[in-house]
Amino acid sequence: GFFVLRGLPVATYTERKAATIFYGIGSHLGNVRSQDAAGNILGHVRNVGLNSADPNVRVYQTCERQTFHTDSSDVVGLLCLNPAQSGGISLLISVETIYNEMLRIRPDLLQLLLEPIATDRRGEIPEGTLPYMLIPVLSWYQNHLTPFYQRQYIESAQRFPDAPRLTPAHIEALDFLDALCNDSALHLSMTLERGDCQFVYNHAMLHDRTEYVDFAEPEKRRHLLRLWLSVPGDRELPEVFASRFGSVVVGDRGGIVVPGAEFRVTWTDESRSDGSTF
Repeated sequence: GFFVLRGLPVATYTERKAATIFYGIGSHLGNVRSQDAAGNILGHVRNVGLNSADPNVRVYQTCERQTFHTDSSDVVGLLCLNPAQSGGISLLISVETIYNEMLRIRPDLLQLLLEPIATDRRGEIPEGTLPYMLIPVLSWYQNHLTPFYQRQYIESAQRFPDAPRLTPAHIEALDFLDALCNDSALHLSMTLERGDCQFVYNHAMLHDRTEYVDFAEPEKRRHLLRLWLSVPGDRELPEVFASRFGSVVVGDRGGIVVPGAEFRVTWTDESRSDGSTF
C-alpha cells in the first residue's frame, strides 16, 4: 500500500540536490511520468494562489483540502521540503476497506460506483480525447480491485453538456464513499515532516491532504516535490484506464500527455524553466 522514509537532511541541500536524490530513490521503484500538460516529471505541490473553483486548476496548486483521491500513475511519491505552519495532514485509506464497508452496508450504492462516471480532465486534454474521462470509481479486473477517484473533478465534469449526468443515486453513492473515507476509524493519518518521503500505490489506496495554513515568509511555505511512477512488473489494469493513463502497458503507463509536451523539470529556486533534466 505505502511506505515512508524519514529524515532526509533536505535543510542542508539545494532544491536541485534534494530533487536529484528523490528522483534516484523513485527510479528504483519505477519509470517517471509527466504530471501536467507542460510535461513536468517533477511536481511542485504548493499553494500558488489559485482556487479550485476554476475548472482548469488542479487542487494541489491550492491550500484547500484535496479530499480523498487517486493520482494518474501506479505510484505517487512525495518528498517534504517544508511542512505547513498548520494543517496539511496526509490521510490514507485502503480501497478494499471502502469496498467491503459499502458491500456490507449499501450494496445498492456500490453497484453504481462499478459503472463509468465522467471525470473532468481540467483542461489537460490529450489529442483525440474528450475533455472528460469515463472510468468507474471502482473496477474489478483479474481478481483485483482498482480505484479511480477525485470527487471535485467528477462534479466539474458536469459542465460538459454531453457528459453523462449524475443522478441523485450517484450523488448518494459518492457521498457515502466520502463518508467512509473520512471515518477516522478507517483511515490512517500522518504528518510529513521536512525530509520525509512517502510513496503510495494508487491502485490499492486513496490519499488526501487536509487544508493548511502557510507561513508568511515565502521561504518557509509548504513545499513538497512529487513523482508519478510506472512500475515494471506491476499488475494489469482494465483497458478503460488507457483513456487516462495513455496506455495500460505495464511499466509504460500513466501520466498526462498532450500534443507538443516534452519531459521537463521546472525549478522554483532558480530563474529557470528550461526543460532541463537531472
